[in-house]
Amino acid sequence: MLLLDAGNTRLKWALHDGQTIVESGAIDYGDLSELQTRAARLRSGTPVIGVNVAGPAVAESIVTALKPYGFMPRWNVACRRQCGVQNSYEVASQLGADRWAALIGARTRHRGAALVVMAGTATTVDLLDETGAFLGGLIFPGFDLMRTALAGNTAQLPLADGRYADRPRRTADAIFSGCLQAQVGAVERMFPQLEMHPAPICLVGGGSAELLMTALSIPCRHEPNLVLHGLAEIGLELGQCRD
Repeated sequence: MLLLDAGNTRLKWALHDGQTIVESGAIDYGDLSELQTRAARLRSGTPVIGVNVAGPAVAESIVTALKPYGFMPRWNVACRRQCGVQNSYEVASQLGADRWAALIGARTRHRGAALVVMAGTATTVDLLDETGAFLGGLIFPGFDLMRTALAGNTAQLPLADGRYADRPRRTADAIFSGCLQAQVGAVERMFPQLEMHPAPICLVGGGSAELLMTALSIPCRHEPNLVLHGLAEIGLELGQCRD
């Protein structure tokens, strides 16, 4: 399978051989030639499964890039039940397709309760219990977005490189540390909701995952491909949505 995660800033892709991810990478939307190179090597009839949160123009550009090679992506969306995960959103279809795929991916990586964190352009923090029930979650600006928003909306706080400090004494360090502490604080405030469930753990993916994990004090594990693992499960199980 060719798996596609069309996120806010980049297209993440992976090739799955039916057992595991064998290749993966990330592509800027401005040049999809690498995607076409991969497509040219695939056998006819290879399934292409993806999620898209970048909008219809990005989806159309991906379709256009793959069309000469005979491939049409199947874009998965959130629903009430799929691949053993149950969606508790008031309107199931309004849950982001990438969050939904990440929850399914988390279920394949850990059978206990999980706090599923995707630390990207936005940070999402989602509660998944040991039965596969999605209980709800948070969305807030990601680490880099917090920093750029602070720099862009204040006259005296420019965007600058900083480093983490428990007691920052430089403005750049205060910004870096404050944004990281805000991310960590939101994650760690959610985790106690799972502590009464068996084997709770925080699974962390996204571009800022490793930075976030340096500061977390709860049980956590880096899972960089949760969305792609979820898409693979959907493809392997022919995971049709159930209302």
